[in-house]
Amino acid sequence: MSGSLNKYFSHIETIVRNLPQKPGVYQYFDDKNRIIYIGKAKNLKKRVSSYFSKINSISGKVQMLIRKIADIRYIVVDTEQDAFLLENNLIKKYRPHYNVALKDDKTFPWICIRNEPFPRVYSTRHVLRDGSIYFGPYANVKLMHTLLDLSRQLYPLRNCNLTLTEKNIKAGKFKVCLEYHLGNCKGPCEDLQTREDYDLSIESIKEIIKGNLQAVNRQLKELMLEYAGRMEFEKAHLIKEKLGLLEKFQSKSTVVNPSINNVDVFSILPDITTAYVNFMKVMNGAIIQVHTIELVKKLDETPEELLSIAVTDIRQRFESQAPEIIVPFTFEYEFPGVTLTVPKIGDKKKLLELSERNVKYYQLEKEKQKELVDPGHRSKRILDQMTKDLRMTEPPAHIECFDNSNIQGAYPVASMVCFRDAKPDKSEYRHFNIKTVEGPNDFASMEEIIYRRYKRLQEENTPLPQLIIVDGGKGQLSAAMKSLKKLGLNGKMTVIGIAKKLEEIYYPNDPLPLYLDKKSETLRIIQQMRDEAHRFGITHHRRRRDKGTIKAQLTEIEGIGNAINQVLLRKFKSVKNIQIATLGELQETIGKAKGNMVYQHFHPEENPKEN
Repeated sequence: MSGSLNKYFSHIETIVRNLPQKPGVYQYFDDKNRIIYIGKAKNLKKRVSSYFSKINSISGKVQMLIRKIADIRYIVVDTEQDAFLLENNLIKKYRPHYNVALKDDKTFPWICIRNEPFPRVYSTRHVLRDGSIYFGPYANVKLMHTLLDLSRQLYPLRNCNLTLTEKNIKAGKFKVCLEYHLGNCKGPCEDLQTREDYDLSIESIKEIIKGNLQAVNRQLKELMLEYAGRMEFEKAHLIKEKLGLLEKFQSKSTVVNPSINNVDVFSILPDITTAYVNFMKVMNGAIIQVHTIELVKKLDETPEELLSIAVTDIRQRFESQAPEIIVPFTFEYEFPGVTLTVPKIGDKKKLLELSERNVKYYQLEKEKQKELVDPGHRSKRILDQMTKDLRMTEPPAHIECFDNSNIQGAYPVASMVCFRDAKPDKSEYRHFNIKTVEGPNDFASMEEIIYRRYKRLQEENTPLPQLIIVDGGKGQLSAAMKSLKKLGLNGKMTVIGIAKKLEEIYYPNDPLPLYLDKKSETLRIIQQMRDEAHRFGITHHRRRRDKGTIKAQLTEIEGIGNAINQVLLRKFKSVKNIQIATLGELQETIGKAKGNMVYQHFHPEENPKEN
């Protein structure tokens, strides 16, 4: 560690050496006393020291951060979970440049049960510390209103702002309003509903909001049977209708086994510069909250690091106390009293897959929105991904892909297709007729067309592509490299070969292939170019073969030259039509004598007679 510190940070070596081996939060400051990074650690000394001990093996972004550190301060806490929460709060407060940015500045609504006599239940975006009970926040506003509507239908409550103290009610200060006559309120203002009955309704509404529908269902059934036993069938029927509403709501919400209770589900979808995390709150198998956030990466954070950041932030924001978290993989930090579950099969796996689908849809929607605002966003994103996947030093804005086509060596041709900004540029497509190769030799053909293509670009002083793709494995790639070396272009461009069997990517002088994710956009672009080059080459090959076949068939006729051939093809369109043409039609087109020659060539068994 001392070597790296002497080179860059000798003035903070003492701070690093004396850090405690305790959980806590560390803060990096620049020379202007601004916080540039905040991190958490199970062991402050080990975590901070790791930045300086391996400076030559870490990414460029992290090295840039380290070179800007002028001071280090830290806060020791009791537990790892405290470090998690403190880090999250400090990042939100100071927004350091090098920390993951949580792109979510919305103010979400809450359901409030007001701290007052005969509490009102309503939605609000302002949380006041006045003793009221708040549930939320709700990222899905529609779900929140559904819960409120269900609660009001099951348990009519007041929505007025009267001060319903016992003294005011007994003094007769209030009169029932229209809501009472409509059946939306039971009239506590005139003491037509007791405080105890009202509070029972509030407790049931709390259970509904928490997602504990089974308790409410059980309570309503008991009440229905009680009314029926007392022959109060109208009241029993009203309870039955409420049970129907509850079952209807539950049937729409239940997605898995109802025994899965009080569980948080998280999934993550990493991208090049961002990551998306989806959160679902599940109570009794019913999803009662769904939220997706976007995180902007700053220091090439791993999916594990990003997910741990998101889990901490979301659970704190939604005040979740769920004892179980379902995640796609485990991560380093632990949550005291919380079980991390990585399901492989069963209902919990289905929940995780549902969360993963949601985060994918969210990403697609975001990408569409960005493309509407910035049409070049998609191209830039794909090129950035290709740069990373193919280990390039610059984005491949200009790509050329080559393919050979021949049948047993006959009519050998090749094709080149061009993509600019990840889109086909058909004006740059090129065909090649192989000139120097005899017989079926793909390697020699590839060597010839690569040489011809880039020799011409050199002569015309035309910019070279950043990426060359060769359809084939090591052999075709080696052939292409021979030509580039002859032209002095070795190392000027990235050159790869793609083998069809397993879609391996080969690099020059590297015996081991690169296997890209089958769903990656990088592989999709390479496959699209390979298939387009093959299609373009086959089209040219067929055209050349057909012309060669036609030429052979017509030039076999003694006395018939190219000029007559062209007249016949313009008139009859194909050799087949010439074969079935009558003698009169042929003579009318090219004259009596020539017509006789052509007709007799195709009908040698007949004596040509003028029709």
